[in-house]
Amino acid sequence: MANIKQQKKRIKVAQRQRLENLRYTSAIKTYFRRLQTTVDAADADGVSSEHRILVKLIDRAAARKALHPNTAARKKSRAARLVAAGPRVDTTKKRVRKAPTGKAAAAKSRKAAS
Repeated sequence: MANIKQQKKRIKVAQRQRLENLRYTSAIKTYFRRLQTTVDAADADGVSSEHRILVKLIDRAAARKALHPNTAARKKSRAARLVAAGPRVDTTKKRVRKAPTGKAAAAKSRKAAS
């Protein structure tokens, strides 16, 4: 723990700034999730407004040095790609293996018989 009065004050200020930076990063993640859900819902008006809010928040965080400028640019680029790509196609279906047919099936059955 610091003994000097100014250092005690700096610790408090740094703690306050750290919390503010965490608020920015958390809010950005939240708005990314919101943007993804509106894109998947194919709501054009909602997508444009969510995207605008997200970009504004990212710019504000970068201006206040809560985010590195390159990180801010990367996040804005990802948001733009998300909007341009449109709704995601659900690809969670399981692949089912078909029973082998033809020569491969005959060879396999001969192996199993012997």
